[in-house]
Amino acid sequence: MKNFSKYFTITSAEERWGLYLTTTGFTRIEPADAKTYPVNKEHPSSYSLTWKSGRVLKEFQLVYITAGNGVFESSQVPLRNIDGGTCFLLYPGTWHRYKPLETSGWTEYWIGFKGYYPEQLMRKGFFQEDKPVIDLGIDEEVLILFQKLFMAVDQAQPGYPQVMSAMLMEIFARIHTRTYYDVQHKGQDENLVVRAKFLMREAIEESNNIEDIIKDLPVSYSKFRKVFKQVTGESPNQYYLNLRLKKAMTLLDATHLSVNEIAYQTGFESVFYFSKLFKKKNGLSPSAWREQKKAD
Repeated sequence: MKNFSKYFTITSAEERWGLYLTTTGFTRIEPADAKTYPVNKEHPSSYSLTWKSGRVLKEFQLVYITAGNGVFESSQVPLRNIDGGTCFLLYPGTWHRYKPLETSGWTEYWIGFKGYYPEQLMRKGFFQEDKPVIDLGIDEEVLILFQKLFMAVDQAQPGYPQVMSAMLMEIFARIHTRTYYDVQHKGQDENLVVRAKFLMREAIEESNNIEDIIKDLPVSYSKFRKVFKQVTGESPNQYYLNLRLKKAMTLLDATHLSVNEIAYQTGFESVFYFSKLFKKKNGLSPSAWREQKKAD
């Protein structure tokens, strides 16, 4: 997935809705770039963050770190470590600062939001300002929601601000379920597969091979392949290919992107190879698939 950020112009319609997004995005910070984190020129001045001064926002933000390590501090929480699988909430009017470690970098997703509804959730104790850091773990469903949200931003269909708000509410629900009900962690092999699926979904736009995608997992590729097939019933390569083809079907159905663009966005370097695999799996070429869906 390529680095992405979006800041929204808010209208009275969004404000009346009670929950609306102000910004969202994704950034992968490599270790070599962690020293200059963040690149403030890529963001409005009101969002500028430096480690020396920290920052105070006029909105809520949810930040989800899916890989790497870093540190976080706020006026409510002393300096603490942040690991992959951790999310934290930023509160309006509360000083905070955070950054990835130079030894690891990190991968971050974020959503900024406002409205009377999130204020109500906070007042009723569903989330607490003095406990902003949450051990969510690697949650593929949350990643899927972020990717759907990014697609909604890209397409900007009528009513998409409300659609994004609904997705944010679903993310809140996932986080609340994991924390309030203390969902049990899976076994070691299942956790390995969950992490691998997450990495594959993050790399869906890239033409990497599986060994590159899972290179940071603490296991040899031969053992990983065996465990993955035992848990899922599919080889890693087959699972990843099906994931990319499923994403291609979604793009064919929901966008006006050309077949060439869809092949590129799902990690296929050759549109001919993409079309061949698509037809083999679905019985129709990508163009014929799209036309059939239109007719239906």
